[in-house]
Amino acid sequence: MAITTKPIAVEGHDWQLYTLINKNKMSVSFLNYGGIITEIITPNKVGVKENVVLGYRDYADYLNNKTYFGALIGRVAGRIENSTFVINGDTYHVPEGENGHSLHGGPGGLHTKVFEIETLEHETSTEAVLYYTSEDGDQGYPGTVTYKVSYVLADDNTFTIRYEAVSTKDTVLTITNHSYFNLSGNLKETILDHDIILDASQFVELDEELIPTGKILPVSGTTFDFTQGRTVRGAVDSTDPQNKVALQGYDHYFIFDDTKSDAVIIKDPKSGRKLTVQTDQPGMVMYTSNSLDDSLTLQEAPSQKYLGVCLETQSSPASLIHDGFPSVFLPKNEVYRSKTSFRFEVE
Repeated sequence: MAITTKPIAVEGHDWQLYTLINKNKMSVSFLNYGGIITEIITPNKVGVKENVVLGYRDYADYLNNKTYFGALIGRVAGRIENSTFVINGDTYHVPEGENGHSLHGGPGGLHTKVFEIETLEHETSTEAVLYYTSEDGDQGYPGTVTYKVSYVLADDNTFTIRYEAVSTKDTVLTITNHSYFNLSGNLKETILDHDIILDASQFVELDEELIPTGKILPVSGTTFDFTQGRTVRGAVDSTDPQNKVALQGYDHYFIFDDTKSDAVIIKDPKSGRKLTVQTDQPGMVMYTSNSLDDSLTLQEAPSQKYLGVCLETQSSPASLIHDGFPSVFLPKNEVYRSKTSFRFEVE
């Protein structure tokens, strides 16, 4: 096991690239800028180690990371309708994004912050702890928020992200990671034939601007039913209006049933890789990179539609408008805690 560091000089910025390495030589690399995960190196079924997340070839491209490749997302992951919310009778306005709705914490969200890093080596794992303090009023949000995020790589090839945050005022907060997974390795294939199982019998309906309508729909009988496993390919030619609003893919919040210990299982039949996700979050936005085109230069290949799948475990900012959704409200001085684990195997 080891932890390495490498200086990265980018247009006047001095970043550090950290790499966690376990006893199997699996590794996770990330920047102190945005907590951005740039690589996850895991073996396929014949032992060939390859990268299974999307990342830019040129580190400078992370300065304008509109795709949020690998980044920590906050204060609020997802879209806040009309970039406005109310707490204790006070109305707050946060930066507007596409169609006037705030997205992923705004242009100065966690994905743009430089974190302080502490590294730790344990008996069966390596860990990096990321610290950042967001001042009261940052991006329009109330309260000074102190963040502590831990990246832990264990010897059983499980990568765990632990999130903690505390605010000096009542605020709104839900944090996630925005890695795009592609189990084919080094982007040899799209994720269209990845087999995905979700422990979710309900998902959230979206309008044409990808904003929740307030309706929670059953997955049964639709292309959103991943309870027994299905591929993303079924969405490509789907006539379901919800696939259409997501550009013939998925960008939807699935509500976990919590009937199984594994919230998500993804398998790539060609490489033999298997990714299992466990989380204490109530749901997850699954985004199948429907908006990617060929304009980005990634480490191994140009970008393209359906090149990765994001597994954004989080609560729902729809709770700011609609009843019955997992809340993003964080009371003053209450500690926000969340954990999501990604276990990599072959079969």
